[in-house]
Amino acid sequence: MQKLIIASNNPGKIREIKQILAPYFAHILSLAEAGVDADADETGQTFAENACIKARAVCRMTGCAALSDDSGLEVDVLAGAPGVYSARYCGRHGDDDGNNQKLVRAVAAYPEEQRTARYVCAVCLCYPDGRELVAQGSCEGVIRTRGAGDGGFGYDPYFYLPERGCTMAQLPADVKNTLSHRYFALRNLLRLLDGSDA
Repeated sequence: MQKLIIASNNPGKIREIKQILAPYFAHILSLAEAGVDADADETGQTFAENACIKARAVCRMTGCAALSDDSGLEVDVLAGAPGVYSARYCGRHGDDDGNNQKLVRAVAAYPEEQRTARYVCAVCLCYPDGRELVAQGSCEGVIRTRGAGDGGFGYDPYFYLPERGCTMAQLPADVKNTLSHRYFALRNLLRLLDGSDA
């Protein structure tokens, strides 16, 4: 059991990661809680590349184990967009309303059955000794053009889960944490930590 720093300033991500990894680390701190001011440029072409860029930077700065995730939405009729640009799809980083409005406009011409999509998450855990563990997870759904629910964050109000009959934003947090792309990525990471195949 050791200290882990989450290389993120996103409160939604931090909350989910802490809930899922709490049994595995003695102390889990966000960047703000650790007093770290880090904002690495996400120049990677994949979610995994971006996750590793951020985790390595924080690990170097702090000398502690660091975990970063990069995640986003891939919509099939948009050829995988917004992809790694999910957080800044509308041109402004972290503007959930702007991103969702652009997404709705982009898919509105397609019938719902063609608006298949998935949340994808890659996580990277870096240790001061140079070890790195990388894992990925995904969650399948459909994009709706009318939002529903006030939980979650990002595209959650528009990401519909047919098998659940609701959007991601309508799920209680404890349920979402067993279904989300981040949960599956972290579960695969834990398998690596336990020494088993991901």
